[in-house]
Amino acid sequence: MAEGRDIQWVDIGEAHAGQRIDNFLHTRLKGAPRALIYRIVRKGEVRVNKKRVKADYRLVPGDQVRIPPLRLAPEEAVREVSDNLRNLLAGSVLIEGPQWLVINKPSGLPVHGGSGVKIGLIEALRQVREDLDFLELVHRLDRDTSGCLLLAKTRPALLALNTALKQHKMEKRYLALVAGRWPARRDFVSARLDRYDAGNGERRVRVDPAGKVARTRFAVQETLAGVTLVEAEPVTGRTHQIRVHAAHAGHPLLGDDKYGTAAARRLAAELKLPRLFLHAASLTFPEPSSGRPVRVRAPLGDELEGVLERARGRGMSS
Repeated sequence: MAEGRDIQWVDIGEAHAGQRIDNFLHTRLKGAPRALIYRIVRKGEVRVNKKRVKADYRLVPGDQVRIPPLRLAPEEAVREVSDNLRNLLAGSVLIEGPQWLVINKPSGLPVHGGSGVKIGLIEALRQVREDLDFLELVHRLDRDTSGCLLLAKTRPALLALNTALKQHKMEKRYLALVAGRWPARRDFVSARLDRYDAGNGERRVRVDPAGKVARTRFAVQETLAGVTLVEAEPVTGRTHQIRVHAAHAGHPLLGDDKYGTAAARRLAAELKLPRLFLHAASLTFPEPSSGRPVRVRAPLGDELEGVLERARGRGMSS
């Protein structure tokens, strides 16, 4: 194998200790899809201490990684972040610490690329924040959901925050606008959830007694004409949990094209709602180093505030 000038040699320090080589390369090789990363590892073009490794090899301090030059075909490359998206993300950071940051994720942007999506939030943010050697998602939000999203800037922080998430030491609260009048006495929905393939590779979730335990706390914030603004706190962290639990309770989220009803769609059209009304309004998590609680809030965007104003106007005129 010829050694060209474009080959990178990277010395591994404590920041990347324990990280899988495929994840390290995905962060390092901005724009490279995972399929290409797996291919160059499998072919032995990537070496650690001059030896072949598998994609699940975990780095240790002192390792020297050989990274070959990449020539991406147009169909393989992750799209270059646009100036508009670059500016949007740069202005969306809510709070930042030495080891983490919280961003107000825009609606309509998936958290990562794949399945035909050339660029997601994490790929775009890695291009925007070229000052960071490490940046990974701690948790995810649905494509159409906006609000608080936590990312780690170091591997130790990622591990600590993942542990906090698994131990239910994070508190996530969402604002959702649902169809109908949510009864004030109904403060919890408990219904087991099961994921299934709805066709064309689309992932959906349904209530199923054989599914995984799922529980969501709901609290009424404001009752309006034909709709209710609720705060939703997922006690468990299942895919689409808030959306499916609200629909199961008979009050689907407005703007939900997966689990909504015809009546909910009519309400959304009347209120000129352009998207799913689900916003991660607040996040509380333990700071990785000190353990002190960090509390972050993301204000509702103008388009959702406008929908609420129109709903309030309907109430006054009815």
